[in-house]
Amino acid sequence: MAYDVIVIGSGPGGYVAAIRASQLGFKTAIVERENLGGICLNWGCIPTKALLKSAQVFEYMQHSKDYGISVADAQVDFPAVIKRSRGVADKMSRGVQFLMKKNKIDVLMGNGKVKAKGQVEVTDKDGKATAYDAKHIILATGARARELPNLKIDGKKVIGYREALVLPEMPKSMIVVGSGAIGVEFAYFYATMGTKVTIVEFMPRIVPVEDEDISKELEKIYKKKGIDIMTNASVESVESAGNGVKAKVKTATGEITLEADVVLSAVGIAANIENIGLETVGVKTDKGRVTVDKYYATNVPGIYAIGDMVPGQALAHVASKEAIVCVEAIAYNEKKYAHKPATIDYMNIPGCTYCAPEVASVGYTEKAAKEAGYEVKVGKFPFSASGKATAAGAPEGFVKVIFDAKYGEWLGTHMIGANVTEIIAETVVARKLETTYQEVLDSIHPHPTMSESVKDAIEVAYGEAIHL
Repeated sequence: MAYDVIVIGSGPGGYVAAIRASQLGFKTAIVERENLGGICLNWGCIPTKALLKSAQVFEYMQHSKDYGISVADAQVDFPAVIKRSRGVADKMSRGVQFLMKKNKIDVLMGNGKVKAKGQVEVTDKDGKATAYDAKHIILATGARARELPNLKIDGKKVIGYREALVLPEMPKSMIVVGSGAIGVEFAYFYATMGTKVTIVEFMPRIVPVEDEDISKELEKIYKKKGIDIMTNASVESVESAGNGVKAKVKTATGEITLEADVVLSAVGIAANIENIGLETVGVKTDKGRVTVDKYYATNVPGIYAIGDMVPGQALAHVASKEAIVCVEAIAYNEKKYAHKPATIDYMNIPGCTYCAPEVASVGYTEKAAKEAGYEVKVGKFPFSASGKATAAGAPEGFVKVIFDAKYGEWLGTHMIGANVTEIIAETVVARKLETTYQEVLDSIHPHPTMSESVKDAIEVAYGEAIHL
C-alpha cells in the first residue's frame, strides 16, 4: 500500500498538509491515533473558546443592570457548560472528517511510526501493525503539557489542560501554575464561574512574552476580578494527601503554603517526538524539537516536520502555514506546482490570548525594539476613549503601536481589550506589505469600531491625535 504523502498527526498542521497535498495531486493518507483535528480542535483552541464564551455570557448576566436589563438569579450549570464545550469540539472534529472525504484522503487510525526511510507503520487499537510506503513523510505529531519534576500531573489533584476542560464539578479553589495563554485563559474561566483562583508565575510578570504594558494592565484587571497573582514565585512541592492540595510556594520573601481543591499545571508544552521512529532513521533533534530547514525538511531526505514539534511559535495558525509551505515546496521540487513558496517570517506571527479582556500582539515589543537598536515612536490609545468600546461596556485596555522613528516602519502592535484578537490581522498584513504609518493614516477606518483605535494609536505616536 503506497502513497505519495503520508502525514502523521491530524492537528492544524497535519490535516492542512494532507488537504494541500491532495489538492496538488498527491495520493495522500493521514495517520491519527485519537481524534481528527488533533489537540487544537479536541483539547485546545476550540473547546477552550467554548468555555470562555460561557464565562463571558455569565459575566454579562452578572452585570446586566449596567445595560438596563434585569436578570434574576443567574446560575452556573457547570456540567452543562462542559457538555457544550465538548459538543463544539466534536462538531469541529466531524468537520475535519468531512474534509478528508471531500479531498479523497485515506485516514489511517492508530499510532504512526517511521519504520524506515519511505515507510510508515501504523498500529491500531487492537495491536495490529500495518506498513505503508510513502515517497514523502510529514511529521505533525504536535505537543503535550509539559510536566515539572516537582509538579507531576496525576489527573485528579494536579491536572493539565485536558483535565481542566472536563472536570466533573467546579472546584471551590484552584492554583494555576504558569501565566502564559493556557494559564490566564483557564484562570479567567474558573474565576468567572465562581472558583477562587491564585496564579503563581515564576517570571516577574504575568503573560511574560507580551509587552510590559500589557502585563501590567492584565494583572490590574485580574486583581480587580478577585484573582490573586503571585509573580517571582515557584511551586516547590505539592502534597495531595487528604482533601485538596497543599502547595509550597517559594517567593522573594520566603516560603508559604497555599491550599486549594486542585492545582492546574500550565507551565508550557513538550513536543511529541518520542516513539515515532526518529532514532530509527536518524532524524536530528535539538532541545526537544526536530531540526528542519526553512521548507521543513529534516536531515533525512523524504522526511519533514511541522508544527509544535519544530522550533518556532507553538500556535495552530503557524502549524497550518508551515504545512502549506512544506507541501508546496515538495510539489515545486517535483514540478507539480509552479511557484516556490515564500518562507515564513517568524517576526510577523500574531499571538492571541483569549482571556477577558483578550490580548493580541505581533512584532517587536517596545523593549525588544529598543534593544535591537531602533529609535522608536510609541502611541497608546485607551479603549476608554473609544465610542464603540464605551457603548459596548468594554472600556478596559488599549492599543499600543511601535514605529521606527527613522523610516516609519511598523515594528509592532500590542492590544488588550474586548475582541482585540479580531483586530490584530491589520498589523500583520500591513507589516507584510511594508506599510508606513502615513499609509495607514491615509486609509479610512470605519467609525464607530474598536478597530479604528489602531489608527488612533498611530495618530498618538506621531503627535496627530484627534480623539485623545
